[in-house]
Amino acid sequence: MEICPKCGLPSQACVCEQIVKSTQRIRVTTDKKRYGKIVTLITGFDSSVNMKQITKALKNELACGGTFKEGTIELQGDHSKKIKPILVKLGFDEDSISD
Repeated sequence: MEICPKCGLPSQACVCEQIVKSTQRIRVTTDKKRYGKIVTLITGFDSSVNMKQITKALKNELACGGTFKEGTIELQGDHSKKIKPILVKLGFDEDSISD
């Protein structure tokens, strides 16, 4: 059985990622890119969170394209009102997400 080096629990019962998710300050903004296209930017993630997995879940749920780079998730289109419930469903604290 594999033991988590951070919390000391077995890897199946590890709670490190849930603790990190509840302590983050996530900010959702929009930005205009080339040719007037709008993208939704999600910032404030800690480096210990799996950004690839979160980006994939958001893209599937919102049916849009997007990417993550340098600690920021970029989603094509204006999804600022739809992001908060999805992030709460993914395990983030509702109070830590600001628009």
